[in-house]
Amino acid sequence: MKNPIYKIAIGICFLLSITLANGQVKNAATETVTILGNCGMCKTTIETAGNKNKVAEVVWNKDTKMATLTFDSSKTNQSEILKRIALAGYDSESFLAPEAAYAKLPGCCQYDRTFKVAAAKEMKMDMKMEMKQGHDMPMKKSDTAEANQEQGLSPVFDTYFLLTETLVKSDSKKAATLAADLLTALNAVKMEALPMKEHMVWMKVVKNLKEDAEHISETQDIKHQRDHYATLSTRMYDLMKVSSTAVPVYYNNCPMYNKGEGAKWLSQNKSIQNPYYGAKMLSCGSTVDTIK
Repeated sequence: MKNPIYKIAIGICFLLSITLANGQVKNAATETVTILGNCGMCKTTIETAGNKNKVAEVVWNKDTKMATLTFDSSKTNQSEILKRIALAGYDSESFLAPEAAYAKLPGCCQYDRTFKVAAAKEMKMDMKMEMKQGHDMPMKKSDTAEANQEQGLSPVFDTYFLLTETLVKSDSKKAATLAADLLTALNAVKMEALPMKEHMVWMKVVKNLKEDAEHISETQDIKHQRDHYATLSTRMYDLMKVSSTAVPVYYNNCPMYNKGEGAKWLSQNKSIQNPYYGAKMLSCGSTVDTIK
């Protein structure tokens, strides 16, 4: 049995950590949740995954399995923090870690997975949209704003497809404008509202997507635009693969681009229309995957 003095010391350290976190985070909100784990190594991983400089602080206790989340409520929320922790391999009351992330944990960190999570918030949002779409009733102004927030990645994909069509036409001026629109759409995505699969990929690709969109928007050099469009398309494909699409999306490859190394792009058109060469080699390429 552990010495009572030891337990008191642990408690004091825990409270001190919370106090320090509250002092560093503005607009601080504090919530307590259960996150599964085993050891000190788990503590380091959980806290590192959840922490975000001056935005979120996580303090996890390996004995109680309780985590105190202190966060700037104007910039993030509990769901966003717990999704990051789940992506690192740790189950919480709200989100289960992906099997692959759990499997990568060291043996001493592979805790008993006792939680069974129903994504109630996401299910509620989906049901709400289905109910609105299933009735011939005009949507209120407040409903329209809510629907815009809930359309998730659709504005991102729609703008990407417009950019593709513009590069097919070799219109560098319009491509720059559309890339700026794409950057706006990327910045408007509510990450905490994305389904878990989309959220996991989003966290991996969003920084590079924004960088590519910014590069394309800042130049009218069509070659430079197409170079960044190539890497943009690869990451957009990763995101599209885990999203639902209303129509088939074709993942095409141009074998000639980049000195024969090739480059890919996404299109809603079944026929090949090459954005890397435009009219010079409009039909050059082939479909390597179809997303349905």
